[in-house]
Amino acid sequence: MHSNSDETDVAIEISDLTVAYQRKPVLWEINLKIPKGSLVGIVGPNGAGKSTLMKAMIDLVPKVSGQVKVLGGAVASQRHKIAYVPQRESVDWDFPASVLDVVMMGLYREAGWFWPMKPAHRERALAALDQVGISDLAQRQISQLSGGQQQRTFLARALVQSAEVFLLDEPFAAVDAATEQSIIDVLRQLQAQGKTILVVHHDLHTVPQYFDFLVLINVRAVAWGPIEQTFTPENLKKTYGGRLTILDEVTEAMRRNAVR
Repeated sequence: MHSNSDETDVAIEISDLTVAYQRKPVLWEINLKIPKGSLVGIVGPNGAGKSTLMKAMIDLVPKVSGQVKVLGGAVASQRHKIAYVPQRESVDWDFPASVLDVVMMGLYREAGWFWPMKPAHRERALAALDQVGISDLAQRQISQLSGGQQQRTFLARALVQSAEVFLLDEPFAAVDAATEQSIIDVLRQLQAQGKTILVVHHDLHTVPQYFDFLVLINVRAVAWGPIEQTFTPENLKKTYGGRLTILDEVTEAMRRNAVR
């Protein structure tokens, strides 16, 4: 049993979470605790419920049952401490806005919807763009950006929110290697500041390099915990079932890492 003193170290606590679409369960009785300050990979096959888990955490999809606490409180009371970066393809990129506009949208909660923004807010937005390496694109229309630049813009918008918990849904999907590296660098900086970061991720090969905590999910939570305990061939087999070619590759990669 956890003692109460441990509860202050928990960033997200999920109890008995079930989500269904048209009566078909997408997530089933998920129970998890995510420790504060961890960089967490959420991993599982397509259709396993990874994106749904993230959306259910912040009430973007209805729950059949269960509850989620973020930093010890209900999500509704902690929303200002949570930054969410959705999948890139779920966004209308034809919306007429500049990169700087999109980033400054992350400030509306504290600044209100009244424009023009104060110079201090603009400075923060530019600093966030600098942190993700695209300050030179501030005035560019978002429709003109590459996929990697769009992803960096979204990350900058999350950064200006000064959140404590960051939820990123497939931030590395269809971006180039340089963008992937720059995103993981920013996530490590956030972690060094004590932030908690959850990432829906599909490339098993990079899991042990990127994350220190892992949630393996396939409708149920198959395993969760520190990476060295959870990222095992047995757990991957339970999560991915018979899809073994990728597992064999990963097992081999893990064996090589152990040998080095």
